[in-house]
Formats: sequence, C-alpha cells, structure tokens
Amino acid sequence: MSDAITTEVIRHGLLAAASEMATNLCRTAYNTVVYEIHDYGIGIHNVNGDVVADAPGIAIFTRGNDYGIKKAVEFLGEDAMGEGDVFLLNYPYWSSAHALDTLVFAPIRSRQGQLIGYASCRIHVLDLMQKDAGYVLDSTDMYQEGIFFPGTRLYKGGESCEDTFNIIRFNSRMPKHTIGDLQAQVSACYAGVQRTRELADKYGVETLTTAMETINAHGEKLARLALAKLPKGTWHATDFIDSDGIDRDTPVKIDAKVTITDDEFIVDWSESAYGVKGPINLPPGQTEALCSLVFKSLTTPDSPVVAGNFAPLRVITREGSVMHAVPPMPTFTLWTGLLAGEVVYKALAQGMPELIPASSGGDVSSMMGLGVNPRTGEAWLEATNEAVGFGGHSGGDGEDGIMHFSEPGCRNNPVEVLETKSPMIIDSYGYRPDSAGAGKHRGGVGVSRVYRFTADSVGIGLVYKTTSPPWAVGGGREALPNGMTINRGTSAERSGSGNYNKLAAGETLDNSTGGGGGWGNPFERDPNAVAKDVRNGFVSAGAAAEQYGVVVDPVTFAVDEEATSGLRSGARA
Repeated sequence: MSDAITTEVIRHGLLAAASEMATNLCRTAYNTVVYEIHDYGIGIHNVNGDVVADAPGIAIFTRGNDYGIKKAVEFLGEDAMGEGDVFLLNYPYWSSAHALDTLVFAPIRSRQGQLIGYASCRIHVLDLMQKDAGYVLDSTDMYQEGIFFPGTRLYKGGESCEDTFNIIRFNSRMPKHTIGDLQAQVSACYAGVQRTRELADKYGVETLTTAMETINAHGEKLARLALAKLPKGTWHATDFIDSDGIDRDTPVKIDAKVTITDDEFIVDWSESAYGVKGPINLPPGQTEALCSLVFKSLTTPDSPVVAGNFAPLRVITREGSVMHAVPPMPTFTLWTGLLAGEVVYKALAQGMPELIPASSGGDVSSMMGLGVNPRTGEAWLEATNEAVGFGGHSGGDGEDGIMHFSEPGCRNNPVEVLETKSPMIIDSYGYRPDSAGAGKHRGGVGVSRVYRFTADSVGIGLVYKTTSPPWAVGGGREALPNGMTINRGTSAERSGSGNYNKLAAGETLDNSTGGGGGWGNPFERDPNAVAKDVRNGFVSAGAAAEQYGVVVDPVTFAVDEEATSGLRSGARA
C-alpha cells in the first residue's frame, strides 16, 4: 500500500522522469520542429495506458497517446509487450494523428517481468513518403498520406529491428533526419522506462502501481469538484474551416453542442460536416484529445495532466464525419483539431461569459518551407508556427502575440535558426496593428512575419481560418482573421493560405495572424488605456476614434477629452 507522502514523492518522481524524457528528446532530435518548437507529446502511463505524468508540449498529443497505446495493445496483446521492446504506431485512426506524427512507446516492466505501464513519445517527423514533400493538403484517401505502422517493433529485447528501419530508410525523402528523430524518440522512451523502473525498485511494484491509481483518482476528484461549480445547461455553436483542400470554395462546418450536468461534460459533434473529401478529417482520438484540453482548462488548469482529470468528459461523434474519420478517409491536414476547441468555447461563452474569453486568433498559422539549400546542396525543410492574439475576458485584455492555446508548451522557431538552416531571410517580424477586436477589454494583437526566399523553394501555407473572424463576447467586436500573402504589395500578390506555394528566389511570404476578439462594449474602455494602445502601436489613432470613440493625438498620445466625450455621447444617442 502507498501512504499519501509516498504517493506524492512517486508523483514527482514520475513528473521528473517525463521531464528527463523531454530533455533527452530535445538533445538528440534532428529537426527544429522538435528541439526548438517543442512539437512533442510525452507521457508515462499506467498498465491500462492512462497517463499519470507528462512533459508539456502539444497538449492534444499527450492525451492522444493514451488512445494510441490502448489501440496498439488491443491489436498486439499485452503479452507481446516484452522488456526492451519499443513500438512505432502511426496508423491515424488508432494513433490519434496523421502519418508523420509518429507515436513511439515502450512497455515498462519490473525486474521480475511484471508490466507496470508504458512510456510514450510523439513528435512530428519530416517524411514517410507521403505523396508531397513536407505536408499533404489535397489527399483524398489514406493511401496518399504515407506508409503506416500499426504498432510495429523498432526494438525487440533491446536490439534494433533493422528490417523496420530499412523500410523507413527506403521510404523517406529525408531518411537521415527521419530515422534520427525516431531514434531520439526511442531514447526518450528508454529514459522513461529506466526512471519508472527505478521507482519500482525503490518502493516496490505494488506501491508504485497503487500510487498511479491514487494519482488518477485524485485527478478525477479535482475535476468533479470543479465541474460542480460550472453553470449547468446546453449551448450550441458553429464555426467554419476555410475549405477541405479539395473544394476550395466551400467552408467546412464544425458544430458543437455542449451540455453540462452535475456529473458530465458532454461535447456532441454529430452535426458537423459529413463525408468531407479532403484531408482535414480528425481521427477520433484527436477529437477526444481536443475536448480534453478544453475541459481541463475549465476544471484543473493548475495541475499536471493525468487521465483521471477527464473522467467526467463524454465526447459524441458521428462516424464518417469530419470529427470522426474512418478508413480510408484522409486525415493528413489536422487543422480541424486546432480550430475546433474554439467552437466549444464559443458555445460555452453563451452560458458563462464571465468565465470564457473571446476567441483567440483561432489558428496556429504555420509556415513550412522546403527545397534544396544552395549552400549545402541538400534537401532542407523548416517550419514554424506563429503567435496569435488571445481574446479579451472579464478580467482584462487578451495577451498579445502568444502561441495558440492548443500548443501551450510550444514555442516558435527563432529568426536566427530559420536563417541559418534555410535559404530564407526574415524581412520583418512584429505585432500586427489594429488586428485585435475592440472591447471594454480588447483582444490581443496578432503578429506578422515576412519571409524572403533566397533560392527557389516551396512555402506551404498551413492557415485554415481566414474567412471566419475571431468572435467576440458581450458586445465586443470581432478581430481581424489570419492571412498569408505571397508577394504583398506587388502585381504578383496572391493568397498563400492553405496552399502549396512554389516560390522563386526573391519572392516573399507574409504570414499575418489574427487578433483576439473583444470582450464588452468598446465605448466603456478607459480612454487612457486606449491612448496607451495607440502609443504602443497596437491601435491606430483612426481605429481609436472609430472603434472606441476615443480621440488620441497621434504625436503626443494625449486624449482629447472633449472630442472623446462628443464621440461617445453621439454613439450612445
């Protein structure tokens, strides 16, 4: 048995093990998406595959790892999980992600051979022979999206399975980087196995497994206590993704009905688009994962992730819909999973506007560049996600230019890294004026980064919320949406969003992200706060007058109180 103090010591030991896994991964990974951006999901799981400790990265990855491990064990059998074995899973409908978001996991067994749990590590690898280098934007079935491993051994009994690595080696455009990254995942998993086994050696297997059960039971208790304090009712919201990548003129509906009872938090996606042809369909594990993220943000945001946190959550989907892909539906462009969380918040804002902020910029706004680097003569691929503005809320303004809430543990790629590793120059990078939604509490502003390519390249525009603006709450104003523009200000200007853009040397790509929606009546905002925003370059003097009814001198940044009073009185009249 495990007393409370021992359980707490074990809990921190497991968290330290997960943190060490992340350190090992970042020290050994080959691509900057992993070691700079922290595009990973790392967890230690109990014998049932339920997470008991994680290292923050992409939040929906860690919860998706639970789903993937359970599917692999169901397929292979628990007895197949031997000591020293390491498995690779990227079959989307089981792994909870697309083919390049590879889940590597290893069983954790005691010195006596008893199964204790699993260590998992998911990252984005660069290439597994999907039909297009970099990213697939227009696949129509799974067979165009790469090679799949349904729980295949990378290592058996501690020995490398070269047959598996050879298949990967001959089915990747970038085998050195891809295999290097997979080996980094293996290293991370071995660290998790070793540290968890040491806890079993020190405290005993029974004490360790009992502590894992207690950790999840406590996580469930915290979630249920928080659920009891939330308003009860049913609310409904709809939003749209720009397109599915095939029918470029038709937005794709995401529809969420959220019900909160005394015992459950239910998210029903049944009315979302059905039979979507392009690759924006979500594996069911990722739909559960994004709902888990929203639920945790409302109930247990201040404690580490454990599976017990999600016991009150129930997710309803319709098989064959955009929120529940089934074979052979394409799943490569998983932006639905990044955008759908905002739809749940949009529904909840109707019933609890004091608790829910307005929409963020609503997208991770990724740019991926690739080609042949003339400095080395080798293939290159670099990517980064841009920051967005967060929505205003009852307690104040939204944050300016931070990573989208679906990636709370992530960063973006520094200018110096991108310019060093690729034929790109960053012409400009900064906040995007007037992108925030006006409100008593304004939204945060988005950012803009302009890339200039110094060699013929491809710039992939992974931006899928450009036509539906970030929504507001309580009389606030919508914000400017995201947008990606090729050769802005020239005769060759065109949209680059959601496109595989072939660019000649000298061409530019401007990735401008959305601001957060406003909260409350903009004409109730403190005029001095508006003047400060003008001085900081977040709001122009013209927008201050038009949207807030505040007249600010663009040179001295002083508020003209008489003119402001006149504007606001006229608006109220």
